[in-house]
Amino acid sequence: MSPEKLDHYAQMIDHTNLHADASAAAMKKLCAEAKQYHFKMVAINQVQTERCAQYLANTDIDVGAAISFPLGQTTIATKLFETREAITNGATEIDYVLNLTEVKNGNYPYIKSEMTQMVACCHQQQIPCKVIFENCYLTKDEIRQLALIAKTVQPDFIKTSTGFGTGGATVADVQLMKQTVGDQVKVKAAGGIRSAEDFLAMIAAGAERIGTSAGVKIIEALKQQV
Repeated sequence: MSPEKLDHYAQMIDHTNLHADASAAAMKKLCAEAKQYHFKMVAINQVQTERCAQYLANTDIDVGAAISFPLGQTTIATKLFETREAITNGATEIDYVLNLTEVKNGNYPYIKSEMTQMVACCHQQQIPCKVIFENCYLTKDEIRQLALIAKTVQPDFIKTSTGFGTGGATVADVQLMKQTVGDQVKVKAAGGIRSAEDFLAMIAAGAERIGTSAGVKIIEALKQQV
């Protein structure tokens, strides 16, 4: 595989460490790997934002803060405060977990309001916003309804999973999300993507960004492909 193609694939990866016990040394290693492989972004818990922004200063690698992670069970006001603080501390992308309780309540006006406010908060600062659905807890109709809201509100990405639920990304869910939003919104697949085969399958299904902690392993495997 050509260096140009490898770099194209690397630029689709959000290099991830969202563990509760991630140390400063682990964050430094994550950022060093992101620089070595030229990944698009490091995906981290919000509290690590300032540290990673320092490690990635003067690079083109984004710092992606996870908001209301991993449960999404905070108020809109809390999510907005957490987002603004992350941006102040150096975040250049935001991934937030929507309120699954209100999805299960069928309260789609709430979900639309939350998404509208979060997207506006990010876009006012020219920051991409990704909305995490956590599909393992949703029916296909719920996934479709959320994607239709996103098609109207226009976040930059809708995302399959946190990686901390009962299941991760599936090809079928990525296809459903992409078919629903079309070219209006991009799709990010995350959760359980650990091999080059998984990675390529998600891209073929319509994902344009991949969240994974196995980015180094994936790129090294792709290097071996002719």
